[in-house]
Amino acid sequence: MCIFSGSLPATKMAIADFSPFFLTFSRATIAGLLGLAMILAMKQKVPSFRQAGALLVVALGVVLGFPLLTALALEHVSSAHSLVFLGLLPLSTALFGVIRGGEKPGIPFWLCSGAGSLLVVAFALSQASNTSLTGDLLMLAAVIVCGLGYAEGAKLTRELGGWQVISWALIISLPVMFSALLFTFPASLSSVSVTGWLGLGYVSLFSMLIGFIFWYKGLAAGGIAAVGQLQLLQPFIGLALSATLLHEKVSTLMILVTLGVVICVSGSKKFAYK
Repeated sequence: MCIFSGSLPATKMAIADFSPFFLTFSRATIAGLLGLAMILAMKQKVPSFRQAGALLVVALGVVLGFPLLTALALEHVSSAHSLVFLGLLPLSTALFGVIRGGEKPGIPFWLCSGAGSLLVVAFALSQASNTSLTGDLLMLAAVIVCGLGYAEGAKLTRELGGWQVISWALIISLPVMFSALLFTFPASLSSVSVTGWLGLGYVSLFSMLIGFIFWYKGLAAGGIAAVGQLQLLQPFIGLALSATLLHEKVSTLMILVTLGVVICVSGSKKFAYK
């Protein structure tokens, strides 16, 4: 979760120098080549036709959908404002965990999860100074497709393994992503800043590959709905990174609300399957 918390600030850094489309296709291509190397080096078995279908859903959700939609949204809203919608990601993940993973959290779980989400939404809205309907709708769509990709990937991890799932999803996407990368390649890279390269490097290596190795393993081991509640902490870690990297102010209110969210996360995990 800490790795993913840097995704939006890093994306905001990168789109200052790259288009959202080039950023999406390049990060997927870089991670896809690394994933291919890992699969070949470890001599992994090719997924079945059924598993390939599930991997396609994962790819559409977390390889293409979420990265592209958030990059487009960040052209309209600030990094801090976009974090409001990440407070809805645990609910999205839990809902798809019920639909796709067959999980059945109890009513106390939904109450704790809903309370935590409301805390995050209320806090982020109180801090937001840059609003855009287009940006908000793009972030909402990103949350929906990401929740689906998380749940589907976690379900498949029980069969293939965490790093194998994200690697195969990236490999399936690689032909399209590489072709799109060539099509959207900028005329010149000479004006790209150091922060732009750092942002691209982070989302390619950590957000697109390394983070998923731990995340899918955790979701599969602890339950999609229960472990997914840890995402309630992501907006606050992200805001702390934004304060450091993008010079945004971190208030005392943020710390107080974070404590409330931690309590909600603890309650969600406790009541997840009771």
